[in-house]
Amino acid sequence: MASTQELKNFIDGRWVAASTGETFENIDPATGELIANVAKSGAADVDRAVEAARRALESWRLYPAPKRGEILYRAGEIMLRRKDELAREMTREMGKVLPEARGDVQEGIDMTYYMGGEGRRQFGDVVPAELPNKWAMAMRNPVGVVAAITPWNFPLAIPTWKIMPALVLGNTVVFKPASYTPMLAVRLVEILDEAGLPKGVLNLVLGPGGELGDHLVSHPGVDLVSFTGSSDTGSHISEIGGRLLKRVSCELGGKNAIVVLDDADVDLSLDGIVWSAFGTSGQRCTAASRVIAHRAVANGLIDKLVGRAKKLRLGSGLEASTDVGPVVSSSQLERVHSFIPIAEKEGATVAAGGRIPREGALAKGFFHEPTVLVDVKPNMRVAQEEIFGPVTAVIEVSGIDEAIKVLNSTKYGLSCSIYTRNVNNAFRFMRDAETGIVYVNAGTIGAEIQLPFGGMKSTGNGHREAGRAALDVYSEWKSIYIDYSGKLQRAQMDGEEAKTAP
Repeated sequence: MASTQELKNFIDGRWVAASTGETFENIDPATGELIANVAKSGAADVDRAVEAARRALESWRLYPAPKRGEILYRAGEIMLRRKDELAREMTREMGKVLPEARGDVQEGIDMTYYMGGEGRRQFGDVVPAELPNKWAMAMRNPVGVVAAITPWNFPLAIPTWKIMPALVLGNTVVFKPASYTPMLAVRLVEILDEAGLPKGVLNLVLGPGGELGDHLVSHPGVDLVSFTGSSDTGSHISEIGGRLLKRVSCELGGKNAIVVLDDADVDLSLDGIVWSAFGTSGQRCTAASRVIAHRAVANGLIDKLVGRAKKLRLGSGLEASTDVGPVVSSSQLERVHSFIPIAEKEGATVAAGGRIPREGALAKGFFHEPTVLVDVKPNMRVAQEEIFGPVTAVIEVSGIDEAIKVLNSTKYGLSCSIYTRNVNNAFRFMRDAETGIVYVNAGTIGAEIQLPFGGMKSTGNGHREAGRAALDVYSEWKSIYIDYSGKLQRAQMDGEEAKTAP
């Protein structure tokens, strides 16, 4: 296994240092302590990884799909055995509390098992042909070499969303994880290697994005780019890919909202808000950074929410007493905090939190108090822009119509929820919400791997992760016609013209 003190690239079945000879530091966001030195790759490393993936593609696409699925299943079994170990490393590397880290690993296990099963499915279509003695069917083909570019907030789960469907369909992969979470990427590759994945099928390139990412995206040997991250970076990747006619799948930002109507179970909604707004320190693309509350219940809801937020305990995610861990980095901490004066300048009020702890043990890490903003209007920046931290903004409305209008007033459309006892309002909301994921009487987080994951509008470019929908991202449809009539038959021709050639 690669040393936890020196994390290397994995290219063509071998652990290798970066061609640059350079490294960068992997830091514990709760303590500021050094975890590992990490290979800082350059363009030459990307070139070698893509070349290895292309060499492996021919044999891997011909490897029987059920056998590909068996390798994934074995990988899932290894993850299950190492679940606690992986979760502890994840907490140390990116900060989320240990129970959430276990959930992240479990989601990776679930996805690996699910896609392992696709080794014996990958259903195509057999349809009636319009001419006699003719067979018509469609089947899936792998796309080729996939560049999987993943974020730091779910450092095991999201890579499995991309890598597992790509592999089971016969693609090969170059994996470029976020620079904040290289250790979990190394662990995932180690597990797949141990499970029996042939060399070159999965390659790992570590390092910051920027030029390295651009080189991978624009590489002529890459057929498909799958990216999860910010909308700005997704737009940039789509621009590069579009010029080169590459397939690009992007899962991007969100400005998710929980709607609480006047007939809701307020205490139940409060549980959903606290979990969705402050779980993973608000660092989920599905985090509830808006609460849209009916005026009849808003005051009581705000009082309870402020009380709950003030009681949440900050600290290392490895400590059982911790409710909210750090954000991932100092730059992310400053970005999150920058929204507080912006909100106040626009007329919002900080009802809870709003500060960076500067004293004691917390000062060594990247912590931000769970923050509740009130007096927020729908057009304020804190109600429109993705913050990606433990900050939520309460917006008051007069009813279901205004709630839906406010919900849909951002450029994003990933996740939303509504708390109501009125089935009519629930169904109207499910129909009219412009988001890819809708919850009723639950928070905005907690998607399951057997359904499509993704959003509308600027949240992505129309593709979906997870579920059967993921198969359409990582495969090409091939339609096949077999004519066993023994003569030329011409489709779409009328009468006798269809039967024989002139």
